[in-house]
Amino acid sequence: MAIPAATDTSSASSRAAVIAVTALAPVSWGTTYAVTTEFLPPDRPLFTALVRALPAGLLLLAATRVLPRGVWWLKAAVLGALNIGAFFPLLFVAAYRLPGGMAAVVGSVGPLLVVGLSALLLGRRPAPRALLTGLVAAFGVSLVVLKGAGALDLVGVLAALASTTAMAAGTVLTKHWGRPEGVGPLALTGWQLTAGGLLIAPIAAVVEGAPPALDGRAVGGYLYLALANTAVGYWLWFRGIGRLTATQAGFLGPLSPLTAALVGWAALGQALTPLQTAGMALAFGATVAGQFGGGQTRSFRKAERNGRKDSMDLTGPALRR
Repeated sequence: MAIPAATDTSSASSRAAVIAVTALAPVSWGTTYAVTTEFLPPDRPLFTALVRALPAGLLLLAATRVLPRGVWWLKAAVLGALNIGAFFPLLFVAAYRLPGGMAAVVGSVGPLLVVGLSALLLGRRPAPRALLTGLVAAFGVSLVVLKGAGALDLVGVLAALASTTAMAAGTVLTKHWGRPEGVGPLALTGWQLTAGGLLIAPIAAVVEGAPPALDGRAVGGYLYLALANTAVGYWLWFRGIGRLTATQAGFLGPLSPLTAALVGWAALGQALTPLQTAGMALAFGATVAGQFGGGQTRSFRKAERNGRKDSMDLTGPALRR
């Protein structure tokens, strides 16, 4: 009887570690708004999305030296279009056009979209607990970031909603399709970033024209976005999706606007009211609650074994070709 108990404890510790590491991705994404407003040229959402995606993707392709095969050319293109090619530009359009934290409020419905799309695409019935937790998370984020100042921009709202939907669909499909045998999350990340960047490039050239002049601050900001925020961040995210349920991954999303609020308070001198602090507590509590539920331990053990196998494959022949 002691062996199963020890196994359950080990599995719970491993799951907590995977959740914590995966959470670093949305935490890093929460710094995007501050970097964009403080370091980058204004009103260049497509160029910013391109520089954030394509260099990071090409770097990871060069590091892994693995290309898709067969049907994975199409799957990588679809995932890249959703997670990168559509999400990045729409996210920056929303950030430029919406007042205050409205983009984050719209984005906070991501967990609910993941729950709904998981039911539609994966055949998983939405649990009442997941729906309630998603509503609490969205409400908590709204208390933190919604300022209520200025008229809403319809294009900005639609862009925010579309970016959130694209990311939710990409998260669910990434979980549904998994990865090809012998291909690790680093290579999968490189495929998607490259595909998304190549999709953005011609649109950015037509809509925004020549790249803007860049000073040292802008170069530093773009390097941060491309390397830490994107190459490392998305590698951690896709690695985590392979080991967690789609719902668990989706419920880590509210950490991004919460981080944005904390960065604004700590680095930009933006005050937090008691109501905002209460909203942060609600949203963070909902994020934690979204990681737990019945029937997940067995799925995590299987995903953990697959993840360990993929980690070993990172040094195998498939990735040296």
